[in-house]
Amino acid sequence: MGAMENVIENREDRLPAEAREILQSLASQWEDVVDSKALQVIPLKGAMTNEVFEIKWPAKTGELSRKVVVRIYGEGVDVFFDRDNEIRTFEYMSKNGQGPRLLGRFPNGRIEEFIHARTLSASDLRDPDISALIAAKLKEFHELNMPGPKDVTLWDRLRNWLSTAKRLSTPEEANAFQLDSIEKEISLLEKELSGPSQSMGFCHNDLQYGNIMLEEGSKSITIIV
Repeated sequence: MGAMENVIENREDRLPAEAREILQSLASQWEDVVDSKALQVIPLKGAMTNEVFEIKWPAKTGELSRKVVVRIYGEGVDVFFDRDNEIRTFEYMSKNGQGPRLLGRFPNGRIEEFIHARTLSASDLRDPDISALIAAKLKEFHELNMPGPKDVTLWDRLRNWLSTAKRLSTPEEANAFQLDSIEKEISLLEKELSGPSQSMGFCHNDLQYGNIMLEEGSKSITIIV
């Protein structure tokens, strides 16, 4: 992952102890790093559900050439997706050349390869050339033969979200947001969109512009999960 505009904060204490240990272990294997413990922690903007940090080390060349990304999972967002499944998905994608490489894992986050590219903005999505690049990358993404059962997860996920919304809502809020109607709409959509002509594919399910990166020189697209 690459950096958006940020402010350097040399605050290693923002990282979990397990993450610091992995980072120091990684850096100690790189011959050009002067001091594996002398890392800089830079908060990155743009992530919606996680805390994301760029990590740098001073190199023997006098420049900060070694970089990785630390992603700390947000609290309370597990209701929206299965975290274990996300990790398995990321690992498989990493092994198959999709997205950044996985460099390490700790209980509430992971360490990723730093991609020298920029995160897209909303206006980028209106650029037909960039849209074409995204479409081509998505074709590769959808053709990944992800291990595990090939089941449609959309409908159960929507119903789980709706159930959580009902549980957390007052009767007045449930009525205002027409939650009972949404339940009927989910069933209607499932019936209309399920059929023998469907093809099963691996889907991202969160492809907002903050999860798409563009390397300007090579026009290479990277999708983040």
